Amino acid sequence: MLIVTGLLAGCGAAKQEGSSPSAVAGKPAEINVYSAMEEEQIETYLTSFKSEYPNVKVNIVRDSTGIMTAKLIAEKDNPQADVIWGLAATSLLIMDDQKMLEPYAPKGVERVLPEFKDKANPPKWVGIDIWETAIIVNKAEMEKRKLTIPRTYEELAKPEYKGLIAMPHPASSGTGYLTVNALNQLYGKEKAWQYMDKLHENMMVYTHSGSKPAKMAASGEAAIGISYGYSGIVEKKKGAPVEVIFPKEGSGWDMEANALVKKREIKPEAKLFLDWAISDEPMKEYNKNYAILSIKQEGGKPPEGYNQDPVSQLAKLDLYQAARDRDAILAEWEKKYGSKAEPK
Repeated sequence: MLIVTGLLAGCGAAKQEGSSPSAVAGKPAEINVYSAMEEEQIETYLTSFKSEYPNVKVNIVRDSTGIMTAKLIAEKDNPQADVIWGLAATSLLIMDDQKMLEPYAPKGVERVLPEFKDKANPPKWVGIDIWETAIIVNKAEMEKRKLTIPRTYEELAKPEYKGLIAMPHPASSGTGYLTVNALNQLYGKEKAWQYMDKLHENMMVYTHSGSKPAKMAASGEAAIGISYGYSGIVEKKKGAPVEVIFPKEGSGWDMEANALVKKREIKPEAKLFLDWAISDEPMKEYNKNYAILSIKQEGGKPPEGYNQDPVSQLAKLDLYQAARDRDAILAEWEKKYGSKAEPK
């Protein structure tokens, strides 16, 4: 089982030396990087790479987790991506099963905690951080309706919240799937579907973005958004009247991870990018958004808005099981609840 225990947020030791591709020698190069990270995160994260390797053009192709996963699988026989950066580990496990990933040990991979990387040597994927289910509640909307703030999954299914909740669609959004997976692993499949039947009665809409329910809660469009911690915290920092709650039963979670795409020509700059992606500078930036990183730092502090012991609020989950179950769960989920999905 892939269960995170005893981790602490933060990054590690000294900066790692990169590879020595043509880019280092000053020749121009170009790579295609597929990602499911938020657009504003990508721009900030890439600053140090562009500064260090200004002659490497990085073409970012970005979409939500489900859409990006489907795109990569559709391109399996003619891969366009060189690198996968910040996609759900459960998606990479599916791609590994389909032999779409090229083994590669980035420089500094020995610093990555064992729970955050493929067990093979060299690994086919390497994690960088964890994101988790959060309940984003608009306090003003709740006060107006004289409703209490839900703090558990069970409370979200109470009839008084009928029509007030927005949640990500699990086929489109990694946040949506990690939440549905957590319910399945916490309750067992039969009880989980019974619970989701009740939750569906309270649902206003299933969005195709993991961050959108948090934004809807912040604006008052929805009273409650099931989203992920970072997104809710961002809205709160902007001044929205929201509270960010991690469910008492344990947050669903997945990890953002990186991989080298298996293809006829593997560019050395792609390996250089993966070396950089677990080095100190991007790790410091990841830590501004996520409380749990793949490289331990003694004395590291979670970002503002997170529990001081963020690992303790994660549900005990098996990501390998989540990857195996994904297709069957999504098919059943769509059949039961797809009628409330927002238009694509």
